[in-house]
Amino acid sequence: MNRWWRLLRHRWMDRHDSARAVPDDMAERIARRIAASEARHTGEVRLVVEAALPNSYLLRVGVEEPLPVVVRDRALAWFGRLRLWDTEHNNGVLIYLLLAEHAIEFVADRALARQVPPETWQAIVDRLSAQLRASGFEDGLTQALEEVSALLVQHFPSGKAAPGENELPDTVLRV
Repeated sequence: MNRWWRLLRHRWMDRHDSARAVPDDMAERIARRIAASEARHTGEVRLVVEAALPNSYLLRVGVEEPLPVVVRDRALAWFGRLRLWDTEHNNGVLIYLLLAEHAIEFVADRALARQVPPETWQAIVDRLSAQLRASGFEDGLTQALEEVSALLVQHFPSGKAAPGENELPDTVLRV
């Protein structure tokens, strides 16, 4: 029965749910925070809020792989699709929220992943999860973005002469 409930929940949710979770005005404020963050380091940060998994991922849950593996695979797919792996310094970060499962994934490109241990990323995920439950999306995402920015500033500060080139859009992707 759990499998059928999951299928129904994912088919019921759509991009309108993502827009309700992160309305236009909030998405604009977060995009401005991402731009301000990127002015302080050479990294690129993208935020994806996805309502539900596509069938091709959803049908793998519990049959081929456990849910956390499928969610991680979906986040990695977005990481590639958004070309975060293709930045000059290999230090992009994807913050991925899957609303139907209340799942959060952070994907860091290889240069940053070598500098920051998985436990640090998990701690940020745990704090974001608690913030989302306690005070909502904007506070939680702002705090997570500040923590990611601090890591990027620590390991990849922008040059003294000028900030790094903005290689990717700062907009929040709501799907």
